[in-house]
Amino acid sequence: MPSTPTDTAATLHEQGVLLREAGEPARARRLLRRALALFERHDGKRHPDVANVLLALAAVDNDEGAYAEGLARARRAMSILARLRGSVDFDRLRAQAHGLLGTLHLARGEYGRAGGCCKRALAIATSRLSPDEQASAMNGLAIVYKYTLRFAEAGRLYRQALAITLRVCGPRDPGVASILHNLGGLEHSRGRYARAEPYARKSVAIRQAALGPEHPAVAADIAALAAIIHGLGTRARDPVIARRHRREAEKLYLRAIAIFGRSLGKRHFEVGFNLGQLAALYQTSGRSGEASRLYGRAIAIQEDALGPDHPQLAMTLGNLGALRRAQGRTREAAATYDRAIAIYSRALGKGHPDTIACVERRAELRAASAPQPPSSGGRRPPRSAPPI
Repeated sequence: MPSTPTDTAATLHEQGVLLREAGEPARARRLLRRALALFERHDGKRHPDVANVLLALAAVDNDEGAYAEGLARARRAMSILARLRGSVDFDRLRAQAHGLLGTLHLARGEYGRAGGCCKRALAIATSRLSPDEQASAMNGLAIVYKYTLRFAEAGRLYRQALAITLRVCGPRDPGVASILHNLGGLEHSRGRYARAEPYARKSVAIRQAALGPEHPAVAADIAALAAIIHGLGTRARDPVIARRHRREAEKLYLRAIAIFGRSLGKRHFEVGFNLGQLAALYQTSGRSGEASRLYGRAIAIQEDALGPDHPQLAMTLGNLGALRRAQGRTREAAATYDRAIAIYSRALGKGHPDTIACVERRAELRAASAPQPPSSGGRRPPRSAPPI
């Protein structure tokens, strides 16, 4: 019996989802667009299958940094799902839509909106869905809590999600790697690098065994481990240990950047972000020329991929400001700090710790540049703050 257009669309949708899971978002997008067109033509633009494909496409948009497009698709899917009742499958799609909207808002630095969406996803999952789906929603909300510095609440949700995922899916599941990655990131945000390292190393091992060494999710785990090892290096008192940590972190960053470039493209925001992270590593290693060149590349990619008002860009600008200050390029440092402060203030608010830290660095620069009264002894130059 020949397949109908709807059958063809369903097959294309399934193949597109599998390609995205395999780390091939560009190929996934092509198939999902074809599936969407067929469903719209033969089932109507308000059919649940259209909403399902729109969510799959929005997830690809998130992978590729096309956040505005992803939000538009996820909102359209939500408008279709809002009128549907009586099936747990519809509840599942609604939870996915809320969670995806939260992820997209978070990526744009819209933390308040992200938190509201993720809370709604968790409420649906808790009342209607399976334990592993509840764990996924817990993980999503915990990420928002981490970014908004609610560390204790984030840790509680991560640990709940990890216990559920281990019980339901087993210790080798990529979902376990995701939560371990996030637990390591939480400890990194708290400056507890030694606690973060085991989580990050285990995450890399599980994900690589499940997905292979070239998957972009593996690259994300490697980059997270690199940041933690870099942090350990900045804390090490023994110069030999510090150099060993810096060398390992550099190798990890270079590997992550290469994987992201091959799988997602050399202008992807993940490439830009990790070039900025590698620049920060070079900056703390005294390799200021290399750091300066990498910051230039990182900022150009981030501006193109994320726009001019993203907090990730502000972080890179703040680190460049610290480098310019250390180089004695005071005017450039001031202008760079001012731009970073403006972005942080718009995206996060003036009371956010990242905004306050950048304002304090700008004030230190202003004070150091002010005329000083005569002194009988030499004054030590101001110490450059380490990268954020």
